[in-house]
Amino acid sequence: MASQGLTYDGCNFFRQRLVLSTLSGKRVKIRNIRSKDDNPGLRDFEASFIRLLDKVTNGTRIEINQTGTVLFYQPGLLYGGVVEHECNTQRSVGYYLEALLMLAPFMKNPLKAVLKGVTNDPTDPSVDKLKYTSIPVMKKFGIDGEGLELKVVRRGMAPGGGGEVLFTCPVRKTLRPVQLSEPGKIKRIRGIAYSVRVSPQMANRIVDSARSILNKFIPDIYIYTDHMKGDKSGKSPGFGLTLVAETLNGTFLSAEQVSTPQGQGDPVLPEDLGRNCAKLLLEEIYRGGCIDSANQSLALVYMTLGQQDVSKALLGHLSPYTIEFLRHMRDFFQMMFKIETQKPSEDERKGGDKVLMTCVGAGYTNISKSIK
Repeated sequence: MASQGLTYDGCNFFRQRLVLSTLSGKRVKIRNIRSKDDNPGLRDFEASFIRLLDKVTNGTRIEINQTGTVLFYQPGLLYGGVVEHECNTQRSVGYYLEALLMLAPFMKNPLKAVLKGVTNDPTDPSVDKLKYTSIPVMKKFGIDGEGLELKVVRRGMAPGGGGEVLFTCPVRKTLRPVQLSEPGKIKRIRGIAYSVRVSPQMANRIVDSARSILNKFIPDIYIYTDHMKGDKSGKSPGFGLTLVAETLNGTFLSAEQVSTPQGQGDPVLPEDLGRNCAKLLLEEIYRGGCIDSANQSLALVYMTLGQQDVSKALLGHLSPYTIEFLRHMRDFFQMMFKIETQKPSEDERKGGDKVLMTCVGAGYTNISKSIK
């Protein structure tokens, strides 16, 4: 590990840097973390994230200065195994899970992680969204089998939390390259409307209002209602909706909306929430592509770390997060993507501008997989 480390400034894209550092084995130093802030240094949820990385790796060295404004991170080996982590309630479990999804296939032992905390909040992708969209993306890269599962054991809404999520993932020696250039037409819409510690009628009201918009476009819509009670309902009241559109070629595009957390602003009506979520789904379908906007960076990681073969993926409009991610990819893996924009013609009705990302995998193999 005599390779030169990388140095960054500021607290932005914190997870990207640490995840890519762990995968590439390059140490990283992050300076000036909120150094101008009244309350400088790492936040609790970031410290919790570092602890989670420490639990799934072996031999990781982490040094943080007195004020928490400088972090030095020297990655160890991805070990995996059984992990239990109490996620900080400032961010949802999705914040932590996104990173685990990237790391899980490259562990030494299959990962079995139990994450506790907030399962649905307005800022991060919820566990439901990751379950419906990220898991199919992983399957496309050959990470599948009965070992791959993401399950909401208990729901926990912001701000109290109290939810619990089980994530298990098998390990793979190499990932297979993908050719995802035809998203296909939408064939059905599925969804889940959940409510905890409020009237179960809320979920039905959400479903009705979402259907009122979506029924104009496609008849095959089914939205499950999920009302968890008792100890499965976490500590705070709330409700929300996750919608997923599936295409003929097995692409999943999703959108979600969550009620305003208790005591953090004006309450939201279930009818408005359902309608807004349906509109967000239509917007996501307009953006289109073979990978929805929440999983762009996940797919790009898998493409980069695949076998030394060409991978292609058609994405919708690149999010700012993904653009920054590509820059980090170049830093950590010297990986450059060929990016071609495709403008669908007016009469095709294929939605917004698309981007075709092409790369040759880095031939990254999981060194710790034991040879039987």
